[in-house]
Amino acid sequence: MNKILVTGGAGFIGSHTCVELLNSGYDVVIMDNLCNSKEAAIGRIEKITGKKVKFYKADICDFDSCCKIFEENEIDSVIHFAGLKAVGESVRIPVEYYSNNITGTLELIKAMKKYGCKKIVFSSSATVYGMNNKAPYTEDMPTSATNPYGYTKVMIEQILRDICVSDDSFSAVALRYFNPIGAHSSGLIGEDPNGIPNNLVPYIAQVAIGKLECLSVYGDDYDTPDGTGVRDYIHVCDLARGHVDAVKYASEHTGFEAVNLGTGKGSSVLEVADAYGKACGKPIARKIAPRRAGDIATSFADASKAARLFNWQAKADINQMCADSWNFTKNNPDGIK
Repeated sequence: MNKILVTGGAGFIGSHTCVELLNSGYDVVIMDNLCNSKEAAIGRIEKITGKKVKFYKADICDFDSCCKIFEENEIDSVIHFAGLKAVGESVRIPVEYYSNNITGTLELIKAMKKYGCKKIVFSSSATVYGMNNKAPYTEDMPTSATNPYGYTKVMIEQILRDICVSDDSFSAVALRYFNPIGAHSSGLIGEDPNGIPNNLVPYIAQVAIGKLECLSVYGDDYDTPDGTGVRDYIHVCDLARGHVDAVKYASEHTGFEAVNLGTGKGSSVLEVADAYGKACGKPIARKIAPRRAGDIATSFADASKAARLFNWQAKADINQMCADSWNFTKNNPDGIK
């Protein structure tokens, strides 16, 4: 029995992970309340893989809905993506973020415990490294955060640690992503945010397609090669493979592990804009704007633990990531319909 419950499975990373799971022979059950995703993505997952997916439109904060899914399906493991995820919004509405992300995770885990499911892969984030650690980040560094969204990730990691201490047959892997971009090579699924994007590449994509006028580059006076912020961008399909590897690892080991998923090298904002310009065949208009509060100069992973535990490493470079992102945007100018 290899049935995986994917919470938030209609979202950007969730949908790509469902494709990888299905292509690797797993059965997939998706739970998503569609607050920041579209049901049409599920049809596209099925089109890419040629396999059916069971879908529940439900909220992880609803214990009865969680139980219904476990009651109706023999779930072997959970991959937990569902959660509110915008840093700026979390500062404006912290109560909603703590309530949704933490309470939702607790309700999900209570349902898992009730039905004897003891394996979870959690969508964590490099944001747990806070402001005081120096790149490259290693998993043994102290965690902290600079905003409510980040603190929900720190807290959920701690909850999972504590569960593993209380029950030595429980397995939890927290995957700390760096900056996922790109899209599936089919052009059928990709990053499709509601409203004006918060993240760099979806914003560049909107400039490339003519929906936004130009890219604001927040700060060009950082201590980096070209003065703009450096981040570790990872192709979403490489990230999705990491989740399949983490599920396999969790099925063979118990206890808690935090694992970085990144390329191990950084690209600056200007390098990403140039790579995207190359992909779409025209330069990306840009203007320099003041630094944003809380932004750091450089962030990239030490990804050696993922190589050691999962035999995983990122394959795609920044040019491939931007080419796949543009392919999705070009084919879906108004997003997934």
